Amino acid sequence: MQQRMKTHQLTDQEINNLLSNCLTGTLATINSDGTPYNVPVHYVYLNNAIYIHGLPVGQKISNLKANPNICFCIYEMKGLLLDDEEKPCDTNTAYESVVIQGKAQIIEDLNEKKDALSAIILKYTPHLTEKEIPLNMLKGTAVIKLSIGQMTGKYYA
Repeated sequence: MQQRMKTHQLTDQEINNLLSNCLTGTLATINSDGTPYNVPVHYVYLNNAIYIHGLPVGQKISNLKANPNICFCIYEMKGLLLDDEEKPCDTNTAYESVVIQGKAQIIEDLNEKKDALSAIILKYTPHLTEKEIPLNMLKGTAVIKLSIGQMTGKYYA
């Protein structure tokens, strides 16, 4: 483990807060040729898992069907930290980040899909939470659950 990871770990509460409040993340999957594929996503942290949604076809879905191993990352840049002499090579970044390794599962259960989509609506468009999710949209939207195998959070300030 890197020295900074040993000395700058986020607490469980700080990790939960960052996962709950950060607006975007990146999802890394593995292409059929073994190369990585990384894509930005909206997500929600719900029941100790990450849920994302999207189209039911595409590279991300194909990759996950072939290989469910994922890496998911969120981060917030708080600002630049200049040294007193403003040397460019001694500039640093204040940030918080969480990296998750785990497995992805495409959710078929309509109740779980509805719960996840409702949580996504609450997070991003809370003024629309009273609107019903049409059944055709519920069935036609891919919902992916990222189960957490290993999770680390770190900061620098």
